[in-house]
This record gives sequence, structure tokens and C-alpha cells, in this order.
Amino acid sequence: MPVETKSFTISTQGDCDILDITPHVSRELSKAELSSGTATVFVAGSTCAVTTIEYESGVLSDLKDAFERMAPEAMHYAHNARWGDGNGHSHVRASVLGPSLTVPFSESGPLLGTWQQIVLVDFDNRPRTRRVIVQIIGE
Repeated sequence: MPVETKSFTISTQGDCDILDITPHVSRELSKAELSSGTATVFVAGSTCAVTTIEYESGVLSDLKDAFERMAPEAMHYAHNARWGDGNGHSHVRASVLGPSLTVPFSESGPLLGTWQQIVLVDFDNRPRTRRVIVQIIGE
């Protein structure tokens, strides 16, 4: 089965910055020579993650609050003690959510629900430029 690998970069603010990357993924799918199959969306970095959500301010706030409850920034992290960079919570949060997502596509577009968007969540404690890989498998 044919495979195409594409990528794009996106700037983030860190501190649980949630960005709608659906238009970026859709653009990469539209440029592919494949019209249907699956696309794996993967962010390269250990303090960032990818998921789907309704990109609406209330649920975005709820998601940020949930991560603060699960892995509070202010608690002790062995990573911080070892490296002194203060982003131990970022690594834990990103590993819980995960760096990739598989999305089916047809007619060169993602098959998402009405209120479903693909989002990148940057948990790091500083702004970053993130590389997102879209690996497309199909026909």
C-alpha cells in the first residue's frame, strides 16, 4: 500500500497551549496523491501531544484544568530535580495524552465528526516551534 510522509511546523506558546491543527492536516491530505486511507498525525517532541476535541473555549479550559489536576505543575518531579528545567509536569502530561493520532480520510479529507477537530497540545513551560508529521497510507 502506498505511503506518503509530509510535515509542517507550528509555533506554540507552551503552558498547555491548545492549537487547532485540522486545517494543516487537511492541507497535507489534499496535497497527497492518495484519496482515501488513514493518516497518522505525530508531533515530534516529548512535551507535546495530539488528540481530538471540540475546539471551543469552555472545553479547552476544562481540558487545561483536568491536566492541572492530574499532573500539577507545582508538585515535585524527579525530572526537575535532575535537569532543573521545570518541565517535569510537561513530560508527564504529554505521555498521558500521547504524541500521535490516526485519522481515516476519504476524498482527500479527514473523516471527523461535526464538532471534532485535531488539536496539538503543547505542555512545555516555554514557547516552541513544533514539527508535526503526517504519514498517509492509502490508495
